[in-house]
Amino acid sequence: MSKPGKLYFASDFHLGAPGYAASREREDRLVRWLEMIKVDASEVFLMGDAFDFWFEYNTVVPKGYVRFLGKLAELADSGINIYMFKGNHDMWMFDYFTKEFGATIISNELIIERNGKKFFLHHGDGLGPGDSFYKGLKAFFRSKLCQWLFARLHPNFGVGLANYWSGHSRIANEKKDDPKPGEQEWLIIFCNDLLKTQYYDYLIFGHRHKPLDIQLNEKSRYINLGEWVNYNSYAVFDGEELILKYFENSIVTQV
Repeated sequence: MSKPGKLYFASDFHLGAPGYAASREREDRLVRWLEMIKVDASEVFLMGDAFDFWFEYNTVVPKGYVRFLGKLAELADSGINIYMFKGNHDMWMFDYFTKEFGATIISNELIIERNGKKFFLHHGDGLGPGDSFYKGLKAFFRSKLCQWLFARLHPNFGVGLANYWSGHSRIANEKKDDPKPGEQEWLIIFCNDLLKTQYYDYLIFGHRHKPLDIQLNEKSRYINLGEWVNYNSYAVFDGEELILKYFENSIVTQV
């Protein structure tokens, strides 16, 4: 049972990228954020791509991130519920975080209701129209066969190969044209289609790397959590209202 308090949402930390120094600086910033929110948080939702790459062998996990993981363990020990979503960069999370600090691992969407508000939560990858190549690739990467084959690789080779792939994927995504929010935004298309048959107050995603707060209709809002390389953006629900905020970012005006 979680203690009463606020809900916090964040996504796309990409720890490990682009190198050790930048990742450590980002990790320290995340630890400061977690230290700040622990005073009033009841639930923390880390909504994918916390790591630029992650794979859990039976007895081996990628080295590093001890300050971040230690702080999550501290929050969990204090009674805060932690949810970790599989993103497109860290979809190979299995049970390590559950065993270490009781995190709930979310593979796809999570639907919750808190204080009379209904939430649809998803990392955001593979939703909406188009991008059939990625959707097929995601299905293969998540298959037991692919995971079994990758586990046969020695970690030195397997992790090195995956880090190369992650970096290549990240660069490719950065080169894509960034459509303006509106009818061409594929997650908005997904949300509007979903809202034709179901009701949600908040539809919250990561993956797009752009902090967005868009009113879809009179009662429903699309929230994109952005990322922590440039924005340090997150959302907080205080039981009545959800607000998109920024941590230690003097460039972005606070909402």
